[in-house]
Amino acid sequence: MRERGRTRRLMGLGARTGGSLLKSRLGGEANWRALGEALFEGLSELKGPAMKMAQVMSQWDDLLPPDLADELARLQRQAQPMPWPAIRRTLVEELGELGAFFSDIEETPFASASMGQVHRATTREGETLVMKVQYPGLAQVLESDLVQLRRLLWLGRWFRVPQARLEAIFDELAEGLRQELDYQAEARALARYRSRYADNPDLRIPAVVERFSTGRVLAMEYLPGTPLRDLEAAPDPLRQQVAGILADWLTEELFTHGELHADPHAGNFAVDDQGRLILYDLGAVIPVTEAKLKSMVHLLDATLQQDPLAMENAMLELGGRQGEGAPLTLYKESAAAIAPLFATGEQDFGDVRVHRRLRELSPRVWAAMDRFQPPADTLLLSRTLNGHYWNLVRLKARLDMQTRTQPLLEWARGVGS
Repeated sequence: MRERGRTRRLMGLGARTGGSLLKSRLGGEANWRALGEALFEGLSELKGPAMKMAQVMSQWDDLLPPDLADELARLQRQAQPMPWPAIRRTLVEELGELGAFFSDIEETPFASASMGQVHRATTREGETLVMKVQYPGLAQVLESDLVQLRRLLWLGRWFRVPQARLEAIFDELAEGLRQELDYQAEARALARYRSRYADNPDLRIPAVVERFSTGRVLAMEYLPGTPLRDLEAAPDPLRQQVAGILADWLTEELFTHGELHADPHAGNFAVDDQGRLILYDLGAVIPVTEAKLKSMVHLLDATLQQDPLAMENAMLELGGRQGEGAPLTLYKESAAAIAPLFATGEQDFGDVRVHRRLRELSPRVWAAMDRFQPPADTLLLSRTLNGHYWNLVRLKARLDMQTRTQPLLEWARGVGS
C-alpha cells in the first residue's frame, strides 16, 4: 500500500475509533466487537507501527472494553500474512534466484508479526531453516506512520490514560520499531545469546545462518517447539519446569548480564520435546544498568515492607515523582496487592484472586501516572517484566518468590558487600 493510502487508512481507523469512544462517553452503546474486528482487519493489512501499537494496547485488558481487547489480542496470533509474491520478491532482491539455494520454501508463513513474517525453507543440502522476512517498503513508510500515530495519541485520553504516559509509550514504541528493522542487530544479539547460554542445558537459541542473512532477511536454524501460549493445558510437571526455567533465566539476564529480552509476547517462546525453553525473537533487547536495577529492587523492598514513605523515596531514586503530593494511599494499596506473591512458601500465579485485585487497582495507578512520572526507560522495563509475569500466569506457575528475591534484596541493600 502506498504511503498516501496508508495515511488515509490510518486516519479512517482513528476516526472510527474516536467515534465509538465518543458514543460510549455520551452514554450510548458502542459496538466494541465490531470496532475490534475492523481494527484487526485494517491493522493486519497495514502491518508496521500501527499494528505494533495495537498489540501493546491489547495487553491493557484492565482498561479496554473486553470485546475490543479480545479482538486486538488476535493480532498477536492470527494476523493476516503478507501475500507470498511480495515476500518472494524481497527474498529474490536480497538473495538472488531462490532455486539456486533452496529446494523448497513454504509459501504459507507459520508466524506473522508487525514488522515481518517467518517462512520455513529447505536448502539444496537438505537443511531446514526459518527465514524471517521484513515486509516490503516498511522502512520507507515507518517514519510517516509514526507521525500519523502520534496524531492519534489523543484517543488514549478517552481511556483516561494520562498524556505523559501516552507520550512515553509512543517514544518507547518508536525506538523499538526502529530497532526491530535492523535485522543485522538481531543477528548479533542471537550470536551473543548463544555464546552467553552455551552451557545452559535448559535454554535453546537458534543459530544465524549468515550466508542467507541480510539487512531485510534473517535466516536461522529451525528449532521446533510448542509455543508458550499453547502450554496452558500441558501436564503440570512440564508447566512448572518451564516456569522455573523462565524465572531463572530472567534473573540471570538482569542481574548477571544487565540485559533483558524486551518482547515478552508468548509467541516468542516455545518448549521443545525435552522441556527446554526456546527463545525465538531477539529483535528487542534492552540494556539495564546496575544503578537502575538497584533502584527497582529498592522499590520492591519498600513494597514488600508495605512502607509508603520508602516507596516514595524509591520512586524519587528511580528518577520519577518530581512533583508535589505523594500518593501514599495508592502506594499502600499497591503494596497490599503485590505482597501476596512474595509470601512465605510457593505462591500460585494461577490464583485469580491476586489478578482480580491487581486489575481493580490498575486503572487508579494509570490515572495517577502523571503524579508518578516514571522515566521512559523504567516504563519499558516495567512493561516487559509485566509481560513475563503474565507468561508465568499462563503457565499457572508455583514459585517461591520470597526465596528467589531474598538474595536480590540483600544485594541492593549492600549486605555482605
